[in-house]
Amino acid sequence: MTVIITASELASELAGERPPVLLDVRYQMGGPPGRPAYEAGHVPGAVYVDLEAELADPPGGGRGRHPLPDVGAFGAVMRAAGVSDGAPVVVYDGGQGWAAARAWWMLRWTGHADVRVLDGGLPAWTGELSTATPAPEPGDFTPVPDPALLLDAEGAAELAGRGLLLDARAGERYRGEVEPIDPVAGHIPGAVSAPTVENVDENGRFRPADELAARFKALGAGDAAEVGVYCGSGVSAAQQILALEIAGITAALYAGSWSEWTSDPARPVATGPEPR
Repeated sequence: MTVIITASELASELAGERPPVLLDVRYQMGGPPGRPAYEAGHVPGAVYVDLEAELADPPGGGRGRHPLPDVGAFGAVMRAAGVSDGAPVVVYDGGQGWAAARAWWMLRWTGHADVRVLDGGLPAWTGELSTATPAPEPGDFTPVPDPALLLDAEGAAELAGRGLLLDARAGERYRGEVEPIDPVAGHIPGAVSAPTVENVDENGRFRPADELAARFKALGAGDAAEVGVYCGSGVSAAQQILALEIAGITAALYAGSWSEWTSDPARPVATGPEPR
Protein backbone atom coordinates (compact mmCIF):
# COMPACT_ATOMS: atom_id res chain seq x y z
CA MET A 1 0.00 0.00 0.00
CA THR A 2 1.37 3.40 -1.04
CA VAL A 3 1.53 5.76 1.93
CA ILE A 4 2.52 9.04 0.27
CA ILE A 5 1.09 10.92 -2.69
CA THR A 6 2.56 13.73 -4.79
CA ALA A 7 0.75 17.00 -5.40
CA SER A 8 0.23 16.17 -9.08
CA GLU A 9 -1.19 12.77 -8.20
CA LEU A 10 -3.52 14.37 -5.68
CA ALA A 11 -4.76 16.91 -8.24
CA SER A 12 -5.55 14.06 -10.66
CA GLU A 13 -7.41 12.09 -8.01
CA LEU A 14 -9.43 15.10 -6.87
CA ALA A 15 -10.59 15.55 -10.46
CA GLY A 16 -11.40 11.86 -10.83
CA GLU A 17 -14.46 9.74 -10.12
CA ARG A 18 -13.34 8.70 -6.64
CA PRO A 19 -11.73 11.72 -4.99
CA PRO A 20 -10.17 11.14 -1.57
CA VAL A 21 -11.34 12.73 1.64
CA LEU A 22 -8.88 15.53 2.41
CA LEU A 23 -7.74 16.39 5.93
CA ASP A 24 -5.73 19.53 6.71
CA VAL A 25 -3.77 18.96 9.95
CA ARG A 26 -1.52 21.99 10.01
CA TYR A 27 0.21 22.29 13.36
CA GLN A 28 3.42 23.84 14.64
CA MET A 29 4.80 22.89 18.02
CA GLY A 30 4.88 26.01 20.14
CA GLY A 31 3.54 28.07 17.26
CA PRO A 32 0.19 29.66 16.45
CA PRO A 33 -2.89 27.46 16.00
CA GLY A 34 -3.37 25.94 12.58
CA ARG A 35 -7.01 26.91 12.02
CA PRO A 36 -6.35 30.57 11.05
CA ALA A 37 -3.88 29.37 8.41
CA TYR A 38 -6.46 26.87 7.18
CA GLU A 39 -9.13 29.58 6.96
CA ALA A 40 -6.73 31.80 5.00
CA GLY A 41 -6.33 29.13 2.32
CA HIS A 42 -6.37 25.35 1.96
CA VAL A 43 -6.60 22.70 -0.72
CA PRO A 44 -10.20 22.85 -1.98
CA GLY A 45 -12.42 20.42 -0.12
CA ALA A 46 -10.04 19.86 2.79
CA VAL A 47 -11.50 19.61 6.29
CA TYR A 48 -9.45 21.02 9.16
CA VAL A 49 -8.49 18.64 11.99
CA ASP A 50 -6.98 20.13 15.13
CA LEU A 51 -4.07 18.00 16.32
CA GLU A 52 -4.10 19.17 19.93
CA ALA A 53 -7.89 19.14 20.35
CA GLU A 54 -8.89 16.18 18.15
CA LEU A 55 -5.82 13.97 17.70
CA ALA A 56 -4.72 14.18 21.33
CA ASP A 57 -6.16 14.43 24.82
CA PRO A 58 -5.07 17.27 27.12
CA PRO A 59 -1.60 16.69 28.60
CA GLY A 60 -1.05 15.54 32.16
CA GLY A 61 -1.72 12.59 34.35
CA GLY A 62 1.60 11.00 33.49
CA ARG A 63 0.47 10.29 29.92
CA GLY A 64 2.76 12.73 28.12
CA ARG A 65 2.19 15.96 26.23
CA HIS A 66 0.02 14.52 23.44
CA PRO A 67 -1.77 11.47 24.85
CA LEU A 68 -3.94 9.55 22.44
CA PRO A 69 -7.59 10.58 22.55
CA ASP A 70 -10.49 8.29 23.31
CA VAL A 71 -10.92 5.99 20.31
CA GLY A 72 -14.66 6.63 20.14
CA ALA A 73 -14.13 10.40 20.13
CA PHE A 74 -11.51 10.06 17.39
CA GLY A 75 -13.92 8.00 15.31
CA ALA A 76 -16.57 10.69 15.68
CA VAL A 77 -14.12 13.38 14.49
CA MET A 78 -13.20 11.30 11.45
CA ARG A 79 -16.82 10.55 10.56
CA ALA A 80 -17.66 14.26 10.82
CA ALA A 81 -14.82 14.95 8.39
CA GLY A 82 -16.36 12.52 5.91
CA VAL A 83 -14.06 9.55 6.49
CA SER A 84 -15.58 6.17 5.62
CA ASP A 85 -14.31 2.63 5.78
CA GLY A 86 -12.75 1.65 2.47
CA ALA A 87 -12.76 5.18 1.01
CA PRO A 88 -9.39 6.87 0.33
CA VAL A 89 -8.07 9.57 2.64
CA VAL A 90 -5.23 12.04 2.05
CA VAL A 91 -3.73 14.07 4.89
CA TYR A 92 -1.46 17.08 4.68
CA ASP A 93 0.13 19.66 6.96
CA GLY A 94 2.35 22.70 6.58
CA GLY A 95 5.25 20.70 5.18
CA GLN A 96 7.03 19.28 8.21
CA GLY A 97 5.14 16.03 7.89
CA TRP A 98 4.82 15.42 11.62
CA ALA A 99 1.16 16.36 12.10
CA ALA A 100 0.00 14.72 8.89
CA ALA A 101 1.81 11.55 9.88
CA ARG A 102 0.12 11.61 13.30
CA ALA A 103 -3.29 11.59 11.60
CA TRP A 104 -2.10 8.96 9.10
CA TRP A 105 -0.83 6.72 11.89
CA MET A 106 -3.98 7.09 13.97
CA LEU A 107 -6.16 6.10 11.03
CA ARG A 108 -3.90 3.15 10.21
CA TRP A 109 -3.76 2.12 13.88
CA THR A 110 -7.55 2.11 14.06
CA GLY A 111 -8.01 0.06 10.92
CA HIS A 112 -8.31 2.39 7.93
CA ALA A 113 -6.50 0.73 5.05
CA ASP A 114 -6.28 3.58 2.50
CA VAL A 115 -4.58 6.63 3.98
CA ARG A 116 -1.78 8.65 2.38
CA VAL A 117 0.21 11.75 3.25
CA LEU A 118 0.77 14.56 0.76
CA ASP A 119 4.54 14.53 0.25
CA GLY A 120 5.91 17.98 1.08
CA GLY A 121 2.63 19.15 2.57
CA LEU A 122 0.78 22.27 1.48
CA PRO A 123 3.95 23.96 0.11
CA ALA A 124 4.08 21.23 -2.54
CA TRP A 125 0.56 22.01 -3.74
CA THR A 126 0.60 24.19 -6.87
CA GLY A 127 -3.14 24.36 -7.49
CA GLU A 128 -5.62 26.93 -6.30
CA LEU A 129 -6.43 27.43 -2.63
CA SER A 130 -9.88 27.82 -1.15
CA THR A 131 -11.20 29.75 1.85
CA ALA A 132 -14.55 27.92 1.83
CA THR A 133 -15.32 25.60 4.73
CA PRO A 134 -16.67 22.34 3.32
CA ALA A 135 -19.62 20.49 4.85
CA PRO A 136 -18.96 16.85 3.93
CA GLU A 137 -21.49 14.07 4.18
CA PRO A 138 -20.78 12.18 7.41
CA GLY A 139 -18.68 9.07 6.95
CA ASP A 140 -19.10 5.64 8.46
CA PHE A 141 -15.57 4.96 9.70
CA THR A 142 -15.53 2.66 12.72
CA PRO A 143 -12.15 2.62 14.51
CA VAL A 144 -10.80 -0.78 15.55
CA PRO A 145 -7.34 -0.35 17.13
CA ASP A 146 -4.53 -2.76 16.33
CA PRO A 147 -2.61 -3.39 19.58
CA ALA A 148 0.45 -4.52 17.63
CA LEU A 149 1.01 -0.94 16.40
CA LEU A 150 1.04 0.72 19.83
CA LEU A 151 3.55 0.54 22.68
CA ASP A 152 3.24 1.61 26.29
CA ALA A 153 6.23 2.47 28.49
CA GLU A 154 6.80 -1.13 29.55
CA GLY A 155 6.54 -2.36 25.99
CA ALA A 156 8.99 0.28 24.77
CA ALA A 157 11.53 -0.71 27.43
CA GLU A 158 11.20 -4.37 26.52
CA LEU A 159 11.51 -3.68 22.80
CA ALA A 160 14.70 -1.68 23.39
CA GLY A 161 16.19 -4.89 24.74
CA ARG A 162 14.88 -7.50 22.32
CA GLY A 163 14.38 -5.53 19.10
CA LEU A 164 14.99 -2.01 17.82
CA LEU A 165 13.63 1.13 19.49
CA LEU A 166 14.35 4.31 17.54
CA ASP A 167 14.46 7.77 19.11
CA ALA A 168 13.17 10.27 16.53
CA ARG A 169 14.26 13.43 18.37
CA ALA A 170 17.27 15.59 17.52
CA GLY A 171 20.60 14.01 18.33
CA GLU A 172 21.51 16.51 21.04
CA ARG A 173 18.31 15.71 22.92
CA TYR A 174 18.97 11.98 22.62
CA ARG A 175 22.49 12.44 23.98
CA GLY A 176 21.16 14.52 26.87
CA GLU A 177 23.12 17.64 25.95
CA VAL A 178 19.97 19.80 25.90
CA GLU A 179 16.32 19.33 26.77
CA PRO A 180 14.19 22.35 25.89
CA ILE A 181 10.79 20.83 26.71
CA ASP A 182 10.79 17.87 29.06
CA PRO A 183 12.12 17.80 32.64
CA VAL A 184 14.86 15.22 32.10
CA ALA A 185 17.46 14.96 29.33
CA GLY A 186 18.64 11.73 27.70
CA HIS A 187 16.99 8.68 26.16
CA ILE A 188 15.38 5.37 26.96
CA PRO A 189 18.18 2.86 27.66
CA GLY A 190 18.79 0.72 24.60
CA ALA A 191 17.15 3.14 22.14
CA VAL A 192 19.02 4.13 18.97
CA SER A 193 19.20 7.75 17.77
CA ALA A 194 17.39 8.34 14.46
CA PRO A 195 16.45 12.03 13.98
CA THR A 196 13.47 12.59 11.67
CA VAL A 197 15.31 15.32 9.75
CA GLU A 198 17.27 12.58 7.97
CA ASN A 199 14.10 11.10 6.47
CA VAL A 200 13.48 14.04 4.13
CA ASP A 201 15.38 16.08 1.57
CA GLU A 202 16.03 19.82 1.52
CA ASN A 203 12.49 20.42 0.24
CA GLY A 204 10.90 18.49 3.08
CA ARG A 205 9.94 15.55 0.86
CA PHE A 206 10.64 11.97 1.80
CA ARG A 207 13.80 10.42 0.48
CA PRO A 208 13.42 7.53 -2.00
CA ALA A 209 12.43 4.17 -0.57
CA ASP A 210 15.83 2.60 -1.25
CA GLU A 211 17.64 5.41 0.58
CA LEU A 212 15.33 5.11 3.55
CA ALA A 213 15.71 1.33 3.57
CA ALA A 214 19.50 1.71 3.62
CA ARG A 215 19.27 4.25 6.43
CA PHE A 216 17.13 2.04 8.65
CA LYS A 217 19.15 -1.07 7.85
CA ALA A 218 22.28 0.75 9.03
CA LEU A 219 20.44 1.58 12.27
CA GLY A 220 19.67 -2.08 12.85
CA ALA A 221 16.23 -2.53 11.30
CA GLY A 222 17.54 -5.25 9.02
CA ASP A 223 18.39 -7.46 11.99
CA ALA A 224 15.41 -6.65 14.22
CA ALA A 225 12.19 -8.63 14.04
CA GLU A 226 10.36 -5.78 15.80
CA VAL A 227 10.81 -2.04 15.45
CA GLY A 228 9.35 0.73 17.58
CA VAL A 229 9.67 4.52 17.57
CA TYR A 230 9.27 7.31 20.11
CA CYS A 231 9.95 11.03 20.19
CA GLY A 232 9.07 13.79 22.66
CA SER A 233 5.29 13.43 22.65
CA GLY A 234 4.28 10.95 19.95
CA VAL A 235 4.00 13.35 17.01
CA SER A 236 7.34 13.44 15.16
CA ALA A 237 7.74 9.70 15.80
CA ALA A 238 4.75 9.15 13.51
CA GLN A 239 6.74 10.74 10.69
CA GLN A 240 9.49 8.20 11.37
CA ILE A 241 6.96 5.37 11.22
CA LEU A 242 5.75 6.73 7.89
CA ALA A 243 9.34 6.79 6.59
CA LEU A 244 9.83 3.22 7.80
CA GLU A 245 6.64 2.20 5.99
CA ILE A 246 7.96 3.77 2.78
CA ALA A 247 11.06 1.61 3.28
CA GLY A 248 8.89 -1.49 3.68
CA ILE A 249 9.26 -1.77 7.46
CA THR A 250 6.30 -1.81 9.84
CA ALA A 251 6.91 -0.20 13.23
CA ALA A 252 4.96 0.43 16.42
CA LEU A 253 4.59 3.81 18.13
CA TYR A 254 5.32 4.51 21.78
CA ALA A 255 2.66 7.20 21.87
CA GLY A 256 3.50 8.56 25.33
CA SER A 257 7.13 8.94 24.26
CA TRP A 258 9.78 10.81 26.25
CA SER A 259 7.30 13.17 27.92
CA GLU A 260 5.48 10.19 29.43
CA TRP A 261 8.67 8.23 30.17
CA THR A 262 10.18 11.04 32.22
CA SER A 263 6.98 11.65 34.19
CA ASP A 264 7.96 8.68 36.37
CA PRO A 265 11.31 9.30 38.14
CA ALA A 266 11.71 5.55 38.67
CA ARG A 267 12.22 4.94 34.95
CA PRO A 268 15.89 4.75 33.93
CA VAL A 269 17.52 7.34 31.69
CA ALA A 270 20.64 6.97 29.54
CA THR A 271 22.81 9.79 28.20
CA GLY A 272 25.57 10.04 25.63
CA PRO A 273 25.81 8.82 22.04
CA GLU A 274 25.48 5.12 22.78
CA PRO A 275 22.16 3.30 23.37
CA ARG A 276 23.16 2.25 26.91
